[in-house]
Amino acid sequence: MNAPTSRPLSPHISIYRWQPHMIVSILHRATGAALTVAGLAVLTWWLIAIAAGGSTHADFVTAVTSIPGTIVLVGLTWSFIQHLLSGLRHLVLDMGAGYELKTNRFWAMMTMAVSAFATALIWAMIKGVL
Repeated sequence: MNAPTSRPLSPHISIYRWQPHMIVSILHRATGAALTVAGLAVLTWWLIAIAAGGSTHADFVTAVTSIPGTIVLVGLTWSFIQHLLSGLRHLVLDMGAGYELKTNRFWAMMTMAVSAFATALIWAMIKGVL
Protein backbone atom coordinates (compact mmCIF):
# COMPACT_ATOMS: atom_id res chain seq x y z
CA MET A 1 0.00 0.00 0.00
CA ASN A 2 1.11 3.50 -0.72
CA ALA A 3 1.77 5.90 2.10
CA PRO A 4 -0.64 8.85 2.24
CA THR A 5 0.70 11.90 0.48
CA SER A 6 0.62 15.40 1.87
CA ARG A 7 -0.91 17.03 -1.20
CA PRO A 8 -3.20 19.97 -0.72
CA LEU A 9 -6.88 19.11 -0.64
CA SER A 10 -9.59 20.98 -2.46
CA PRO A 11 -11.52 23.38 -0.24
CA HIS A 12 -14.36 21.61 1.48
CA ILE A 13 -17.71 23.00 2.56
CA SER A 14 -16.58 22.88 6.20
CA ILE A 15 -13.91 25.50 5.47
CA TYR A 16 -16.37 28.11 4.29
CA ARG A 17 -18.83 30.09 6.39
CA TRP A 18 -22.33 30.05 4.97
CA GLN A 19 -23.01 33.34 3.22
CA PRO A 20 -26.30 34.66 1.81
CA HIS A 21 -25.03 34.44 -1.76
CA MET A 22 -24.26 30.74 -1.28
CA ILE A 23 -27.77 30.09 0.02
CA VAL A 24 -29.37 32.05 -2.84
CA SER A 25 -27.33 30.13 -5.40
CA ILE A 26 -28.43 26.79 -3.94
CA LEU A 27 -32.04 28.03 -3.69
CA HIS A 28 -31.89 29.04 -7.36
CA ARG A 29 -31.15 25.46 -8.35
CA ALA A 30 -33.66 23.98 -5.89
CA THR A 31 -36.48 26.31 -6.93
CA GLY A 32 -35.79 25.58 -10.58
CA ALA A 33 -36.11 21.86 -9.89
CA ALA A 34 -39.26 22.39 -7.82
CA LEU A 35 -40.87 24.46 -10.54
CA THR A 36 -39.97 21.87 -13.13
CA VAL A 37 -41.25 18.85 -11.25
CA ALA A 38 -44.08 20.08 -9.02
CA GLY A 39 -45.09 23.03 -11.19
CA LEU A 40 -45.42 20.92 -14.31
CA ALA A 41 -47.27 18.22 -12.38
CA VAL A 42 -49.85 20.71 -11.07
CA LEU A 43 -50.13 22.40 -14.46
CA THR A 44 -50.67 19.07 -16.22
CA TRP A 45 -53.24 17.98 -13.65
CA TRP A 46 -55.06 21.31 -14.07
CA LEU A 47 -55.10 21.06 -17.88
CA ILE A 48 -56.40 17.48 -17.74
CA ALA A 49 -59.08 18.55 -15.22
CA ILE A 50 -60.19 21.40 -17.48
CA ALA A 51 -60.29 19.13 -20.52
CA ALA A 52 -62.24 16.43 -18.66
CA GLY A 53 -64.62 19.00 -17.14
CA GLY A 54 -67.35 18.38 -14.59
CA SER A 55 -66.47 16.26 -11.62
CA THR A 56 -62.79 15.94 -12.57
CA HIS A 57 -62.37 19.70 -12.39
CA ALA A 58 -64.34 19.81 -9.13
CA ASP A 59 -61.98 17.18 -7.69
CA PHE A 60 -58.99 19.30 -8.76
CA VAL A 61 -60.46 22.43 -7.15
CA THR A 62 -61.18 20.51 -3.95
CA ALA A 63 -57.61 19.21 -3.85
CA VAL A 64 -55.89 22.55 -4.44
CA THR A 65 -58.12 24.45 -2.01
CA SER A 66 -57.39 21.98 0.78
CA ILE A 67 -54.65 22.80 3.28
CA PRO A 68 -52.01 20.54 1.66
CA GLY A 69 -52.95 21.86 -1.78
CA THR A 70 -52.67 25.45 -0.61
CA ILE A 71 -49.27 24.71 0.92
CA VAL A 72 -48.09 23.32 -2.42
CA LEU A 73 -49.40 26.36 -4.30
CA VAL A 74 -47.83 28.78 -1.82
CA GLY A 75 -44.56 26.88 -2.17
CA LEU A 76 -44.75 27.08 -5.94
CA THR A 77 -45.50 30.80 -5.77
CA TRP A 78 -42.49 31.38 -3.54
CA SER A 79 -40.34 29.16 -5.77
CA PHE A 80 -41.32 31.13 -8.85
CA ILE A 81 -40.62 34.52 -7.28
CA GLN A 82 -37.36 33.37 -5.66
CA HIS A 83 -36.17 31.83 -8.93
CA LEU A 84 -37.12 34.95 -10.89
CA LEU A 85 -35.35 37.35 -8.54
CA SER A 86 -32.32 35.10 -8.24
CA GLY A 87 -32.17 34.83 -12.02
CA LEU A 88 -32.23 38.61 -12.32
CA ARG A 89 -29.47 38.81 -9.72
CA HIS A 90 -27.41 36.28 -11.69
CA LEU A 91 -28.00 38.29 -14.87
CA VAL A 92 -26.55 41.38 -13.21
CA LEU A 93 -23.60 39.33 -11.94
CA ASP A 94 -23.04 37.94 -15.45
CA MET A 95 -22.76 41.52 -16.71
CA GLY A 96 -19.89 42.00 -14.26
CA ALA A 97 -21.63 44.13 -11.62
CA GLY A 98 -22.41 43.40 -7.99
CA TYR A 99 -19.36 41.33 -7.07
CA GLU A 100 -18.35 43.61 -4.21
CA LEU A 101 -18.87 41.70 -0.98
CA LYS A 102 -21.33 44.12 0.63
CA THR A 103 -23.30 44.58 -2.59
CA ASN A 104 -23.44 40.85 -3.25
CA ARG A 105 -24.56 40.10 0.31
CA PHE A 106 -27.19 42.86 0.22
CA TRP A 107 -28.82 41.71 -3.02
CA ALA A 108 -28.69 38.06 -1.96
CA MET A 109 -30.57 38.91 1.24
CA MET A 110 -32.98 41.12 -0.70
CA THR A 111 -33.91 38.29 -3.07
CA MET A 112 -34.86 36.14 -0.08
CA ALA A 113 -36.71 38.92 1.73
CA VAL A 114 -38.58 40.24 -1.32
CA SER A 115 -39.61 36.75 -2.44
CA ALA A 116 -41.05 35.99 1.01
CA PHE A 117 -42.81 39.39 1.16
CA ALA A 118 -44.19 39.12 -2.39
CA THR A 119 -45.46 35.59 -1.74
CA ALA A 120 -47.21 36.72 1.44
CA LEU A 121 -48.68 39.72 -0.38
CA ILE A 122 -49.96 37.65 -3.31
CA TRP A 123 -51.57 35.06 -1.06
CA ALA A 124 -53.08 37.72 1.19
CA MET A 125 -54.74 39.17 -1.91
CA ILE A 126 -55.85 35.71 -3.10
CA LYS A 127 -57.39 34.89 0.27
CA GLY A 128 -59.07 38.29 0.45
CA VAL A 129 -57.16 39.57 3.44
CA LEU A 130 -56.06 42.65 1.47
